[in-house]
Amino acid sequence: MLLQIKSMFKPELDPGFVPAVLWNREYRRQVKASGMGQPLVIALERSNGTVSTLKTEVFPHDVIHRKLNIKYVERMIKFLLWVKGGYRVTVAGNKDIAEEIREIYSENGARAFDFHIMGRQIYGHKFEVVSCPLENAPKSHEIQVRLGGNMNGCRIGFDLGGSDRKCAAVIDGKVVHTEEIEWDPYFERDPEYHKQGIRDSLRRAAEKLPRVDAIGGSAAGVYVDNQPRIASLFRGVCQEDWQKHVIPIFDNIQKEYNVPLVVANDGDVTALAGAVSMESNGVLGVAMGTSEAVGYVNLDGNITDWLNELAFVPVDYRDDGPADEWSGDFGCGVQFFSQQGVARLAPLAGIEFPEEMPFPERLVAVQQLMAEGDERAAAIYRTIGVCFGYAVATYAQAYDIRLLLILGRVTSGKGGEIILEKAEEVLREEFPELAEHVCFRTPDEKFKRHGQAVIAASLPSLEN
Repeated sequence: MLLQIKSMFKPELDPGFVPAVLWNREYRRQVKASGMGQPLVIALERSNGTVSTLKTEVFPHDVIHRKLNIKYVERMIKFLLWVKGGYRVTVAGNKDIAEEIREIYSENGARAFDFHIMGRQIYGHKFEVVSCPLENAPKSHEIQVRLGGNMNGCRIGFDLGGSDRKCAAVIDGKVVHTEEIEWDPYFERDPEYHKQGIRDSLRRAAEKLPRVDAIGGSAAGVYVDNQPRIASLFRGVCQEDWQKHVIPIFDNIQKEYNVPLVVANDGDVTALAGAVSMESNGVLGVAMGTSEAVGYVNLDGNITDWLNELAFVPVDYRDDGPADEWSGDFGCGVQFFSQQGVARLAPLAGIEFPEEMPFPERLVAVQQLMAEGDERAAAIYRTIGVCFGYAVATYAQAYDIRLLLILGRVTSGKGGEIILEKAEEVLREEFPELAEHVCFRTPDEKFKRHGQAVIAASLPSLEN
């Protein structure tokens, strides 16, 4: 049994793209139309007793519908894991589906990456998939916390990206220094490279202040109590050095300066920046840079304990979609909404680069072509825009979005304008009910490049 997915827009350089949101919608429509739908609950448990749940329906798990059921449930679990997080997944209502999902998300299964990262590395627990009767499904229990908004004192804020590190010095809310320094931490094996780079930026900012009262940081990855649990910036570091040097890197900096220090996921800082600068809540901030960094400020103006790592969330459901070289999974956001996505699309547009040319340099070259009016470059940005429009609708399955804030090097210049124009067109025509309350915004170029570092400076409170 196959699903026929009809979309109003086709990405011109990637016409095989199958929007996750449309596939899921068609699956649910057919389940309902069949009259055979069986209730199913997916629950994800995290630290501190927090639980996220999804109530849905599936076909009877027979020979005819088995493949469809597994694809739907597995992709929804993948979506929920990287949006919200969890070390224990409960599939309530169908033991057979749970057993197949357990095999997929096992130490040697197709999702071994998720098994290892979600378990010991992020949450410090063995990852597991369990089953139970529907009536015993875990109940939802979400939390939210307030973060940032502290402007008093002499502060340093930093933002660590894959191609540059930014740093700002702020005195009582006034920016007195910003700086951007290129670096290449992505596959650097020696953690001393990262340590020295971060310390250098902090030192240069500290020289512009009469004293340092607090330090706030923004960086890609998952951080628990200021400790990196998964971060692309350090992915070249071996496990032994990770434990010895990477995990305590910011704790050691805090001891050196002896001031409050907070490091947060750069996506959350992006969303906080949007909430502050545009006086809005319900902000989904998306930074398209080395990877796809995402954060969310809810309608109450707070952040949650969700992961918001949408780089690993599937947005394309075709079986032969582009593969993420880190996780090994197909059709995930990082292959569309990052400099990797630009590099992937460039040859499809007829733009060839030497194989050894780094992704940041390829992005700069495409941006230069775009500035010159090259139609091949424009096609890359139109393709990204169409895919992003469908991805926003996918993300809206979990987030209540009022303001969609777009940042990152990929969105700089005319190309960024094209991405937003196409994404808004997709929402307006394909998802009009969503388009009514989602406002797309992109800050000016200066804010894009330095705004996260400035907002990061406001993360620590001087009262603690």
